[in-house]
Amino acid sequence: MAQNDPQWGKRNNQGPPDLDELFRRFNRKISELMGRRPSTGGNDSGGGSPMRSLPGGAWLIPGILLAIWLASGFYIVDASSKGIVLRFGKYLETTDPGPRWHFPWPVETKEVVNVSAVHTADIGFRGNSKSSKIIEESLMLTDDLNIIDIQFAVQYLLIDPKAFLFENRSYEANAEDLVRQAAETATRQVVGKHKMDYVLNEGRTEIAEQSAALMQTILDRYKSGIKISRVNMQNAQPPEQVQQAFDDANKANQDKERQINEGQAYANDILPKAVGTASRLSAEANGYQQRVIAAAEGDASRFKQVLTEYKKAPVVTRERLYLDMMQQVLSNTTKVLVDQKGTGNLLYLPLDKLMQMGDGSSNAPHVEATPRQPDAVPTPEPAARARDLFRSRERDAR
Repeated sequence: MAQNDPQWGKRNNQGPPDLDELFRRFNRKISELMGRRPSTGGNDSGGGSPMRSLPGGAWLIPGILLAIWLASGFYIVDASSKGIVLRFGKYLETTDPGPRWHFPWPVETKEVVNVSAVHTADIGFRGNSKSSKIIEESLMLTDDLNIIDIQFAVQYLLIDPKAFLFENRSYEANAEDLVRQAAETATRQVVGKHKMDYVLNEGRTEIAEQSAALMQTILDRYKSGIKISRVNMQNAQPPEQVQQAFDDANKANQDKERQINEGQAYANDILPKAVGTASRLSAEANGYQQRVIAAAEGDASRFKQVLTEYKKAPVVTRERLYLDMMQQVLSNTTKVLVDQKGTGNLLYLPLDKLMQMGDGSSNAPHVEATPRQPDAVPTPEPAARARDLFRSRERDAR
């Protein structure tokens, strides 16, 4: 207050400043801020009653503050999110996407949770699995007491905002840590039930699926509001300290499998041939057996018939047998040399020429004896000569 103010000395003598004066100055400042010109008519210190401007000026500021306070309760929920309204810290409702309003703080508060975004938690590595491994997370024990190094990533969604915010402490701490702990626990349990070769080779897909199901069971048990979307197995191998030995063992197993496959292929090639050859030989043997048996039975039957005839006429039967035998022998011979007993002559019989002569050939047969005697008698016919020779031998035998 300036010293030339008429009320300066009075107020200085009367004690505290006048409240009416303070209200007038306060209203004047508010009017200037709102763009209104202050009143210039009359004396501010005396004229009209100072309380005329009190109702309008006194309620303007509280009204503005109330409007600002109420406007702070408006909020917008995205299409991929859901809102949670709390009244004095207690859950009130879940709001859908769109413009929403709640009583401003400290009466009500709100939390907006994205329920469509896919979050990822890495286990055994961070970022690049080759350069930033976390050994205490990646090393796991298999059923055959071997240690393997596994890195995998878990994708998850926040599907239940109420459970996510109020049923556990993952929101205050970190939802990724909760998923990582559940994933590590589930994967260790699944890996511990299988052999090392199964986990490293053909069982990766099954291991990931079983781990995802067990993770979801654990998270549902804790009412986390988290849903496991997918488990991606990034890498599975033995520890670096035994990698070389494992590679050697793996190569040996591959060589073993290759040799087994080659042996099986050779067996598949040779066995059908052997089976076919054995079947053919067996069939031929059976055929030969049947043929020999039939021939033997025929010979036996023929012998019995000849024996019956021999008992009836022995001489005639013997002569007939001899002639049949000689005919059978001579039918396959083209030249015959006959040695007559007591004469020293060697008779040469060209049977092929004789047969041609019998067929009416004009070529005369040439019969030559070695040596030839001057007084040699004409040679009888072969059949008669053979018959005479047989008879002479029977006489000598008697």
